[in-house]
Formats: sequence, C-alpha cells, structure tokens
Amino acid sequence: MKTLILSDIHANLPALEAVLIDVGDYDLIIFLGDSVDYGSFPKECVQFLRDNMNHGVMGNHDYAMANDKDCGCRADFKIYAEETLAWHRSLLDNEDLEFLKSLPITLYVHIDGMSVYMTHGAPDGNMYRYLKEEEIGLKEIEGLEKHDLILLGHTHFQFKKKIGRTTVVNPGSVGLSRENHDACYAVLENGDVTLRRVPYDNRRTVEKLLQSPVSTFTKGGMSKIIGWVPAQIQEKG
Repeated sequence: MKTLILSDIHANLPALEAVLIDVGDYDLIIFLGDSVDYGSFPKECVQFLRDNMNHGVMGNHDYAMANDKDCGCRADFKIYAEETLAWHRSLLDNEDLEFLKSLPITLYVHIDGMSVYMTHGAPDGNMYRYLKEEEIGLKEIEGLEKHDLILLGHTHFQFKKKIGRTTVVNPGSVGLSRENHDACYAVLENGDVTLRRVPYDNRRTVEKLLQSPVSTFTKGGMSKIIGWVPAQIQEKG
C-alpha cells in the first residue's frame, strides 16, 4: 500500500498539483493540518481534502479559520496570516468550515500492520508548538512509544528520525517550505517513509495572490516566501 503524506498545504494549489503529479498512483492520503492561510487557492485545497483525504488532523490555521480565532503563528508571519485568513474566510462556505472544524487534534490508525500516530504540532497535541528535529527525543514522545510511526507538521521543515523503535517524520510543507521553494511531502510504502520534494509553478500562486484584496505589504512578503517576486513588487521594494 502506498500512502501519500501531506502537511501545511496553505492554500497553494499549484504546489499540491505538482505533488500529485510527482507521486503518481497512491492508495491513501494522510493530512497533517494547515490547509489554509498564506496561499491563493483555499477553496480548491479544502475541497481536495474533503474529496480525497482518508485520515487527517487539524492545524492551527485550520482551527483559526473554523472557529474565528487567532492562529497563534510566529510573530514575523502574523500580519500575513491575519490578512489572508480574512480573505480566505470570504471564499469558503459553511460546509468547508464544518469540515475543518471536524478535524481531530490527534489521531492514530493502523496502516499495513503499522501503528501510525499523527498530529500537527508537538506529539502531545499542542498544535502551536514548534519542535525542531534536534529537539525531539524520548521525553517528547513519552507515552507514544507503542506507535511505529509518529507524523508531525507545523515547522515546514522535513525530517525523519528514529527514536527507539519509533520513527518520527515531518514531511515538510507542501505549500510554504522554509527550506527551499519546492513542494515537500512524504510517502509511506512497504513499511518505510521517504521524504520527497518537487518544484512547482510558484509564479501562478503569486499572480493569483496579486489579484487578492490583501495589502501590498503582504503581497510582497508572501511573494518572497513563495519564491517569485513580480516586477511591480520589486519596484516598490
């Protein structure tokens, strides 16, 4: 069985489409949270998950969208998150919001005889806590050692780490990688996880963002993070 593991799509449909082309055929989709904010295609990304996700958990941006709350993101991204959240809320309908609200904070399932535990942020279910690879050890997975695989998102950095008998994996961010400008994801197949990344048409994401009602400041900041800055933004500094 081939399982596609996605996290932190952040409304970036071109990145998601590139992942789907790159991965080819698959049997299941696991989603580790954060479908919305920052990107340009929230409706399309949420609809994809509604139609195709098999197992998934809630991210802090999903929670903020569904419950009209603060996303609790890092300070340097806060204005971008607030502006795109307001824009995205105007594009989603009640069924989309109910779907996001229905996502659990933690979840465990059995796949091909493996016990798989998933959550968005820290292993204890804190969706706001950022944990780097080097910060995760026996203490952070205490009580979860029975699982073969622990899946995390939130940091937008890929890693795969063995702790005792348990493998901890972060697939990185599909839509907003902090390592590069590729779309990052992972695949579980034959009992092993591989980390993957693929280039995508980030220009398409930015061009759609330029048509949005968010401020020029946010358009410029997000363009740099996404990885393509149009001439009119460059001219404005």
